[in-house]
Amino acid sequence: MKQFSDLSLPLTNRREFLIRLSGAVWGIESIRHATGAFALSSSPPQVEQNKRTTSSYEYYVQNSKDFKRVKQEKPLCEKAFPGWLSMPWTYQWTVGYTEASGRWSLAHGYNGAFLDGNGGSPDSPPGKLDWINRNGLRFYMDHTAGKGDLHLWDGDKKAAHLKELHGNGVRAVPVNDALKQKLFKVIKNNVSQVKSSPFRAAYALDDEPSWGHFTHPTMWCITDDPSAYKLWLKEVYGSDAAPTREKWITYEDIRPSLSSWTVADFDASPLLDQWSFNDSVWCNLVGDLVEYANTVDPQTPCGFVGGQAPNAFGGYDYAKLMRKIQYLEAYNLGSSQAIVRSFNPHNAIPCVTSTFHKSAEDDIWQIWYYLAHGNRGHIGWVENWFDGETAKPWHKVVAPHALQAGKVIGPLMQGTEWMHDGVAIYYSHASVQLGWVLDAEAHGKTWVNRDGDHRLGASHHVRGAWENMLRDSGLQYDFLSYVDVIQHGVPDTYRVLILPACLCLSDAEVSGISSFCQRGGTVIADYLPGVWDQHGRGRKGGGALDRLFGVKHDPAMKAEDVFGTKGWYEVDQDANFGWKTYKEFLTKENTCLKDSTGFHKAVRKMPTPTLREEGRGKAILMNLSPQWYNAYRIEGYESAKHRETFMKPFAEAGLKRWVEIEGVGEAEFGYEITYFRKANGRKVLFVISNPEITGSELGGGNASHLKTGIATVTLKFAKPIRNVRDERQAKALEDGERFKFNWAQNEAIVLSFD
Repeated sequence: MKQFSDLSLPLTNRREFLIRLSGAVWGIESIRHATGAFALSSSPPQVEQNKRTTSSYEYYVQNSKDFKRVKQEKPLCEKAFPGWLSMPWTYQWTVGYTEASGRWSLAHGYNGAFLDGNGGSPDSPPGKLDWINRNGLRFYMDHTAGKGDLHLWDGDKKAAHLKELHGNGVRAVPVNDALKQKLFKVIKNNVSQVKSSPFRAAYALDDEPSWGHFTHPTMWCITDDPSAYKLWLKEVYGSDAAPTREKWITYEDIRPSLSSWTVADFDASPLLDQWSFNDSVWCNLVGDLVEYANTVDPQTPCGFVGGQAPNAFGGYDYAKLMRKIQYLEAYNLGSSQAIVRSFNPHNAIPCVTSTFHKSAEDDIWQIWYYLAHGNRGHIGWVENWFDGETAKPWHKVVAPHALQAGKVIGPLMQGTEWMHDGVAIYYSHASVQLGWVLDAEAHGKTWVNRDGDHRLGASHHVRGAWENMLRDSGLQYDFLSYVDVIQHGVPDTYRVLILPACLCLSDAEVSGISSFCQRGGTVIADYLPGVWDQHGRGRKGGGALDRLFGVKHDPAMKAEDVFGTKGWYEVDQDANFGWKTYKEFLTKENTCLKDSTGFHKAVRKMPTPTLREEGRGKAILMNLSPQWYNAYRIEGYESAKHRETFMKPFAEAGLKRWVEIEGVGEAEFGYEITYFRKANGRKVLFVISNPEITGSELGGGNASHLKTGIATVTLKFAKPIRNVRDERQAKALEDGERFKFNWAQNEAIVLSFD
């Protein structure tokens, strides 16, 4: 294994850097708003040099290939996914590819299919494409770029590479021009063999690809080009300010210092820069492969399947990644589904998720839940579907819902765009990275075994708590990325901006956030906003947003000054590695100071909360972690009222429900309402259950504690709605403000109206 230990070697490959720096963008930059499509310039905004000076980092985000979009066209999406597709991954498909199995598939709502590469595998036997074409099944092709390069290994083979994963060497299959050319040939061969089918829906480069292994802690360098990292640092920092990094490091190089560092001493930038570099090289590779697939077949979107939670490892900076793909299956881990939906311009990228059979009730809920969140289909893991050649009885129970989704509601969703209620949740990937650095300290030297970050990491639980508080309060939201804020600012269609554990912020982000507040927006942070910069360096003068919030974070703060645990973390995730309930997770061996509100206090010497007016807006620092809400909502309706501690400022900002279930109590609690706008202004509304969701790095999005009873509910609107139609019952309703339904809580109420 070649060691990436000398980064000061002569410059040998400028061509790749220049291509990367000057790459052209396909499509348009855009952000979606409640008022409909809000198109932005196809190129980054011009810097008015007579008004301000653009920092090197800001210029980098505005201009680098790292943030350029591939072609992302809504008509391409609508053609590929004309409705809701149920695409079985035929792992244990025991009924063959016959006329009878085709009729059975269509009769049960399985209107899609998949191919594995160009055939020859057990999942894609000879003749399967003909079977797909005869039955008119829209399909995606997996492993379009082959196997073994983008996803390196499976199962026991990982054990042989653990030392390499955790060391400072080079990726087992380095990303370089030779790899790219190799994958181009594989893509051309695979695509050419299926592009004649009128039923092709998408190409997936690979399943669960990563620059490491899923999101396992991985420290190696992604490329064997010794000049690439040095060039990237100059692009990010500017030629004169780029740090000199003599060697590639691992977490173990900084872990022993965490307990002694003050904020002023804190410097995780060598690690965060390495991970960001790996993310950029990886995402640009994905984008290049997608664009190459477009040259072979311009009519079919290309992306990948098996997307993981946002993470420090693996290339899962979704602000970068969503700009490089045209198709995605993302597992519902660490808010990934909501993040993907938010970063999907005009809903132009067909997104799906995996489904694992747990029960018929759960299968039905998954169809309606994911359709209600803007997904375009399911990839079904075919395991225990059949007894020999006989389908199991649960298929008949689920079939009416799959058929209605495929034939009625899916087509209804064509051309729609998500609506929010004026709320944005900030996506800071640098904070995800630093969050891992802080969380993993609890493991000591066993950090190398830290898997399942989506169920451990504070960044994931804090995001999830905010989402649940909003949904349970009847408010819908978008995630807003650091890239969009740097390039375009915070749009005025948002009235409240939430900063969830946004530890790391650049000066450019701070400027955009502050400007939003001055213009009349409300900014709410939970704890430690901008105390570190975007590279993971502690700010020596206090938090970057201290003036906005009217507080002072002491640069002399150490780990014991935050939350009161042994490290910088809220929860000892080593002691709670195998937790079963949120309450257990938050209480076992936890020495945090619990505020009178019922939430953990962050900086122990600072008050909770603080409010400051800035221009026409307000800035509120809670100095609390919202993680406890994940436990409170499990306890039920009354306990969930704890959210008012965090939700009070939303009401003061003028945000309130415009539609709700009237007179909610324990029986109805946990419902969610989502809504979409069609181009003609007509709305489509879903009422669904919002239970906790379980899954793993191998997929899934099943419900936990799913309610399946029949609830008689009255849907109440703030003002009368007209031309109302119950889409599931296919009948018109009277105009009005109140509508009564018998709601099966693992299903959906679906209305359309003017």
